[in-house]
Amino acid sequence: MTGPGLPILDFVTRNFRNFNARSTRDALYAYWDHIRAGGRMYWAMAGAMSSAQLGITLAPAIRAGLIHGLSVTGANLEESLFRLVAHDSYKDFPDYRYFTKSDDTKILQQRMRRVTDTSIPEDEAFRAVEKILVPMWKRATQNGERRFWHEYFYELVQALPSKAFEGNPDECWLLAAAKANLPLVVPGHEDSTFGNIFASHVKLGDCSAGIVKSGIEYMTQLYDDYRQLSKGKGIGFFQIGGGIAGDFPICVVPSIKYDLEEKVRPWAYFCQISDSTTSYGSYSGATPNEKITWDKLTENTPMFVIESDATIIAPLMLSALLECRQQPDAADSMIKQLRAEQRKFRAR
Repeated sequence: MTGPGLPILDFVTRNFRNFNARSTRDALYAYWDHIRAGGRMYWAMAGAMSSAQLGITLAPAIRAGLIHGLSVTGANLEESLFRLVAHDSYKDFPDYRYFTKSDDTKILQQRMRRVTDTSIPEDEAFRAVEKILVPMWKRATQNGERRFWHEYFYELVQALPSKAFEGNPDECWLLAAAKANLPLVVPGHEDSTFGNIFASHVKLGDCSAGIVKSGIEYMTQLYDDYRQLSKGKGIGFFQIGGGIAGDFPICVVPSIKYDLEEKVRPWAYFCQISDSTTSYGSYSGATPNEKITWDKLTENTPMFVIESDATIIAPLMLSALLECRQQPDAADSMIKQLRAEQRKFRAR
């Protein structure tokens, strides 16, 4: 079954047969089916995926046209930039599970901010970016400009000279998204390092809070983005983790239908990678079926939940999808062959 140049797709096809592995495989196939048919995909990214260097596969996927819009936390937005400008100054802590309070206090004294097994360097990341971003905010205040939160970062990352890069620019998803001018929302951006820094400058009086468009304005922009993206074969929803990064954009469908009272196409695909088990009252742990009752999905929407670590699953799926993009006919043949084999084992 092995196809030339399709080693990851072949590995998934041959080995991912049951349980969460099956869900991963089937979600991958359905993702490719949707893209192959001319559909689009919208990503919602929570957690600390940028610090975990998801950009290694996410940036090429954006450039390859496998991702057409994003909802990200303010932390994921800024941490993609941090990885670009301060990558060599990060420190890793593979033994973090055994740290004491004293160990973490030492990390603080080293002016590092730990994120699980790695750490963001304050001076090389936060303070270096602050020197560029704060003047941008002040100019916007003086000129009476208003922008979305991500638009300041889009401008900044594209204006940086290559000598400012410590990380590989080809692995910076923010730079790839900015170059593509990808539709983006950053709900709850106030809850981030630079959200706090911005608030401090508003309090000090040297920046106006009005230079950043609100979350409500993000939703009104998303109405327009969704209408455009859902044309043709529609747009799917691929979610990493839970929280506002996912909650905010998936609501655009029922909001257009019930609040604007306009016709709208439902999401054409849904997949969530989460380590949260099914639970009561937890969005992260809710099954996709629950979303049918909120008119976000329908009973015909391909739905997948992968209860696993997104730092493992997302790069694997993206790498396989990039192979599919490079050799679509060979990928189609491999997937078709497995599906034919599956039909023999389907319960009747």
